[in-house]
Amino acid sequence: MRVAVITGGARRIGAAITNHLLDEDWTVIVHCNRSVTQARQLLTRGSGAIVSGDLSNDEDLFRIIEEIHDHELVKEAGGIDLLIHNASIYNQEDFATVTPQELRRFSSIHLDAPFFITQGLVPKLKAKNGSVIGIVDTSWNHAWEELAHYTATKGALRQLIVNLAGELAPEIRVNGIAPGAILAAEWEKERFEKVLARVPLGRAGTPEDIAKAVKFLSEADYITGFILPVDGGWSIT
Repeated sequence: MRVAVITGGARRIGAAITNHLLDEDWTVIVHCNRSVTQARQLLTRGSGAIVSGDLSNDEDLFRIIEEIHDHELVKEAGGIDLLIHNASIYNQEDFATVTPQELRRFSSIHLDAPFFITQGLVPKLKAKNGSVIGIVDTSWNHAWEELAHYTATKGALRQLIVNLAGELAPEIRVNGIAPGAILAAEWEKERFEKVLARVPLGRAGTPEDIAKAVKFLSEADYITGFILPVDGGWSIT
């Protein structure tokens, strides 16, 4: 029995990853905040459970960690095989108007939650020689207008992945996936089209492309500390 844990696993890219894992006969513990109905619908396809709560709230965060750590499915499997840090928030905001509260909210989702969830589940991951995958993005080394709060905190997650790959080896592998032009928010369609114009493969990707990358890294036993771009070549332009 293989157990995967995914944060933000009920919608968009997270839902595609969850579906792919269920199709591969994984047991999936899906974290979501408000998308419980969507999570339940996903789990009609296979074995798993739902853990809900707000990762930006410390009380919820540490309750979630404890709930996963002590979950009956984790006990039955003898540990956790795969932990996916997928939960993310994304909005445009002028640098001059970002408040301390807003920056902390982004940091809490993109850095604090992956940090402490991994910390709390290390014993369960070690028990199965499991792996951790963090979903970052292709903003690394780029200046994106009105997204400093987003890119800075995603950059922190990227560095956490690299650091944990060294600290948790050899028992636990830690890698990242950097999606490119996959899904556009309503407010960024113009920006999205400009990015697509520079993508060497000439098209947008799909959430299923990210799910396939998760499958690859989950099975790649000799890869750790690597950030895999899934961006149609945009990062080389």
